[in-house]
Amino acid sequence: MSLHWLALLLCLFHWLTSWIDDLISITVLEASCTDVCANVPGLFKGHPTSVVFKRLAFSVSLLASDYRTIGPFNTDITLIFKRVVTNIGNAYNPDTGLFTAPVRGVYHFEFHIYGHGSPNPTSAVLIKNGEQICTSYTSQPAGAQKASNGVSLLLEIGNVVYLRMWANSWVHDNQNRHTTFSGHLLFTM
Repeated sequence: MSLHWLALLLCLFHWLTSWIDDLISITVLEASCTDVCANVPGLFKGHPTSVVFKRLAFSVSLLASDYRTIGPFNTDITLIFKRVVTNIGNAYNPDTGLFTAPVRGVYHFEFHIYGHGSPNPTSAVLIKNGEQICTSYTSQPAGAQKASNGVSLLLEIGNVVYLRMWANSWVHDNQNRHTTFSGHLLFTM
């Protein structure tokens, strides 16, 4: 047998043993996860022997088309973002404006609001389960105005996050998509 064939066989043997080692490692890891999950009651409800990682992200803008100013109204309103850019996991509902957490985890949200100069301010408040978390607000008599904010939150399954516009304020959007709301799952807990 020539040295070339011997070298080729050695390389093939090395690759095959590495592949088998990797396969054994994966099997051991899966068995460890199964043991842990099976021994912790309620850890992954409905999935007692598997770890489920969700991929969740959404990005929306206020209007589906055209341009318009929303408000001012004499009461607070929920802002319903109609143009869906991304909705991986379908946790954002474009009919209600609500994001509902499908898994327990830490999520990051950010929002940007836009308005033209006016005696009324431009504002939005991020709400979690009815509680005000953070605000974006700007007011000037003339010219364009934009404000932003963001936050990371620990959410439980079923927690709801949305944007509310304060009474007597307003926001504007157009084909440039100035007024947006986005969020994504950072990691599960």
